[in-house]
Amino acid sequence: MITIVDYGVGNISALMNMFEYLGVEAAASSVPGEIMDASKLVLPGVGAFDKAMRTLRERNLVAPLNVAVLERRVPVLGVCLGMQLLARRSEEGSEPGLGWIDADVVRIRPPVETNLKVPHIGWSDIEPSGSSPLFQRQPSRERFYFVHSYHVVCDRDADVAARIDYGTPLVCAVGRGNIHGAQFHPGKSHRFGMRLLRDYAEHREAA
Repeated sequence: MITIVDYGVGNISALMNMFEYLGVEAAASSVPGEIMDASKLVLPGVGAFDKAMRTLRERNLVAPLNVAVLERRVPVLGVCLGMQLLARRSEEGSEPGLGWIDADVVRIRPPVETNLKVPHIGWSDIEPSGSSPLFQRQPSRERFYFVHSYHVVCDRDADVAARIDYGTPLVCAVGRGNIHGAQFHPGKSHRFGMRLLRDYAEHREAA
């Protein structure tokens, strides 16, 4: 079963509806013990980085998440802001992130000559890289729906699972071992989002 971390900062219902449609057993939880003992996790998030991290700490969820992800090596998928929380820090604020991926979050700065706007809102084609289970069964071309002003910059290229082109290449998915992240909104990405969530639900991490 997939446990969706319910800390009041994310669209839990959209994810629950998609998992139900896919026939995947999922439940939302804000109970530290249930999160610590989960077999597979989704960490959602919308809004500001600092508020999300403060809320996780105030609800005593950071330690259980660390036990599940870092000690028990439970698979986790950070979605939207949830992916940014996997990093060390964000230009958006001053709170430390979870630090599970060696990365920082910075504001999107498209080249001036492109006239591209921030936030980046809309559909973008993705270019997978590496061997992330999120994209191993990806068709030849997929596009996902984005709403974001900040993006993740990884220290190691090996942690980049996919990129988009927004005047310059931007990381839109990450992966390291049991830790995965997707910047886009699966719930707004129609069949592409459903494909990704189904593959994440069905994937079994290597021992």
